Amino acid sequence: MFEIGIVVYQGVDLLDLAAPYEFFQWLALRPLAAQPIRVRLIAESNKPITTRDGLTLQPQAIFADVPALDLLWVAGGDPAALQREKQNPKFLDYLRTSSRDATYIASVCEGALLLAEAGLLDGFKATTHWQFLACLKAYPKIEIAAGHPRFVVDDRAGKKGIRVTGGGISSGLDEALEIIRHFAGKQTAEGVQLVTQYYPDPPVMGTIPPVGNCPL
Repeated sequence: MFEIGIVVYQGVDLLDLAAPYEFFQWLALRPLAAQPIRVRLIAESNKPITTRDGLTLQPQAIFADVPALDLLWVAGGDPAALQREKQNPKFLDYLRTSSRDATYIASVCEGALLLAEAGLLDGFKATTHWQFLACLKAYPKIEIAAGHPRFVVDDRAGKKGIRVTGGGISSGLDEALEIIRHFAGKQTAEGVQLVTQYYPDPPVMGTIPPVGNCPL
């Protein structure tokens, strides 16, 4: 069983978890020769999770239920939630232990700051939401990707676990699709793209402003 865990907490961003959950579930339904895939929302307790947007979700597993993951995905959240979880030893310990032998260690948006606090991005290139790049720069062992990429894949030789970090919120769509392509091949990724009709063509195209100080 290939275990995919999307770690959630109070104040998490909805699309940060919904985008990968949707794409990875479609992957799990596709007939892969390798092994079955299970995707779950994992939290510290069974208490319902209220997202930053006010939607209530029920975790499908708790930390104690899933001691090891093949793919760890950490979502971003509101600033207060990030500050709380960065100081939560149970949360950080779970990120470290569950991903010890993981094939992929991934984050989207400010979830990179939680991976960074756990030391899981040390020695890797990474990105995050443009507004929080200054926060990520506070971790000197992390190489910050230039510009504002939708995602960054870093597979360092001699390092265990491929790091995949995404930019802000909607970047998780591209990032999850890239993980599927990397894991299951281009044809499977195109199948997920087709069934979800993910062919983005936004009606507006704003520009990202210069990065300021860390808002945390």
